Amino acid sequence: MAYFDSIVTAQFQLTDDIFVLTVDRKGAPAAAGQFFMLKCWDKELTLMRPISIFKVDEETLHFMYRVVGQGTRRLSELKAGDRVSLLGSLGTGYPVSEMHGRVAIVGGGLGIPPLCQTAKELTAAGVEVDAYIGYRDRLFALEEFEPYCHAIFVSTEDGSEGYRGFITDLLKPEQYDAVFTCGPEVMMRKVAAMAHEKGTPCWCSMEHRMACGIGACLGCSIRTTEGMKRVCKDGPVFPAEQLFSA
Repeated sequence: MAYFDSIVTAQFQLTDDIFVLTVDRKGAPAAAGQFFMLKCWDKELTLMRPISIFKVDEETLHFMYRVVGQGTRRLSELKAGDRVSLLGSLGTGYPVSEMHGRVAIVGGGLGIPPLCQTAKELTAAGVEVDAYIGYRDRLFALEEFEPYCHAIFVSTEDGSEGYRGFITDLLKPEQYDAVFTCGPEVMMRKVAAMAHEKGTPCWCSMEHRMACGIGACLGCSIRTTEGMKRVCKDGPVFPAEQLFSA
């Protein structure tokens, strides 16, 4: 973990409110499921914003995020050549090194981007990856998964693309050695229950408001079966059985 200044190399707008920010990596370590704290201001906004890792290249870091407030709005205004400050990498990511055989990754909404780097690292480790990706309506980032996945299953709530309904309707956890999921809590709770029923290990990436990103302020503490834990430090990835009762 380190605090460092970097330079924006690209900014791309995917939808009305979803952007991809690319910055110089500066040698920072980064792994599937981790995140960075970002800011591009000095005084008027004091807290950095936590953004999950979308993709990692040798020289660059990519962050896909949705504009939801003043901080992310400021990030969305960055252009190539602008300065941005980062803290990271942070958090406990997915246990990629422990995996073998076949793994399903299940994502929904802005839980989709962190699973792209996850699929990349799993594939590099010799694991066969199937992606289950659920959207409300408009698709985004789907092509980024294609180089790393054996099969990709898509659902939309309005039926405009792929299966009409919820992505959990398509998942069969018993076909996999593990399931990784990231997205709305209601979706992850369903995935965790399905995996538990079939005896398939499952890991979930939690989202929570974060102030410091390093576990000092305790602002992102959540209740687990092992007591109170900090999403930023102990997570954001947790074994499903720690989060959701069977």
